[in-house]
Amino acid sequence: MKNRYLIRWAIVWTLLTSLAIGVVAQQSRHALTEVYKNPDFQLTGITVSKTGRLFVNFPRWSAEYLNAVVEVKSDGTVKPYPDEYWNRWDMKVANAGKQFVCVQSVVADDSGNLWVLDPAAPMLITPVLGGAKLVKIDLHTNKVTNVVHFGLDIAKDGSYLNDVRVDTRRNFAYITESGTGGIVVVDLASGMAHRALDGNPSVLAEPGVVIKPDGKPVLAPNGKPFAGNSDGIALSNDGNYLYYQALAGATLYRVRTNILRDPNARPDAVAAAVEKVAKTFPADGLWMSSKGTLYLSNLNANAVSRLLPSGGTEIVASDPRLQWPDTLSEGPDGSIYISASHINESPTFNHGKSVRKLPYGVFKFTP
Repeated sequence: MKNRYLIRWAIVWTLLTSLAIGVVAQQSRHALTEVYKNPDFQLTGITVSKTGRLFVNFPRWSAEYLNAVVEVKSDGTVKPYPDEYWNRWDMKVANAGKQFVCVQSVVADDSGNLWVLDPAAPMLITPVLGGAKLVKIDLHTNKVTNVVHFGLDIAKDGSYLNDVRVDTRRNFAYITESGTGGIVVVDLASGMAHRALDGNPSVLAEPGVVIKPDGKPVLAPNGKPFAGNSDGIALSNDGNYLYYQALAGATLYRVRTNILRDPNARPDAVAAAVEKVAKTFPADGLWMSSKGTLYLSNLNANAVSRLLPSGGTEIVASDPRLQWPDTLSEGPDGSIYISASHINESPTFNHGKSVRKLPYGVFKFTP
């Protein structure tokens, strides 16, 4: 009898050990390589061009601030991009439309352009009048070729334009607005923009969902869980669907882009086109890879996850250095890049004192 129990225990122990090894292997299957770090200035957005150029942006969220957008050279040095002038806003409202005020996102498209999204809300206050804009830069000439300015109907009081995806075939851009919650649709040919899904549950933080990296809840200054609205965004490779979710959310949604692009579409018709895709977790960044895999930054696991064909998710890379994995991008060789913005360790969520120990960073892995 004793030997039978010993045999059973040995089998159970073997199974548990195998499962544990499998979990570790799953979480560390793709090792992260650090490609850029900054010990001083908080970064959020990153993007890699089709030729492998790396761009990083820094929002104006604190007094520790220097540049809005930089290009990271192969030796780790940086250059203000596209030039010094755009990165040296003189704090005058009159120049807010001609210089970067508070850049949140940078995205390189497939036609050789860099798009810079400037919500113009320094210190996360209301947008500076005339400052909210989407800037197009030609990566061949390194010159600004177009600026789409957003009025008060788009960058309204309390708004924060967050992330952007560009459909070069249809010449449209889609932007998540995380302050009040919504999707901004931009006709790049005309420069006209309109808001969609305002007030829809899909763009709002979900009750009961708590962002808690390393198991520590991220609490707003009022002591309540931080409730971020629509944030992560991705465009299907055929441009027919826009994927998005709230920062403090656990549901991934998608909506047909043809109805989003129609400025005259009835709000109830747009809402009816919204589909639930999967149950997820708090995520900041989304990325649709060239192979059609949707990646999500997994805030509560210091990780990057991917959406499975079954509708579930799995972790593909995890690392303690990924404190608040933020923005995703893809290199020309298929490598996936991810930034660590350490938002959870900032003074805003820690009684006015930064608890950050590691530098802000950019990492990559090969799927």
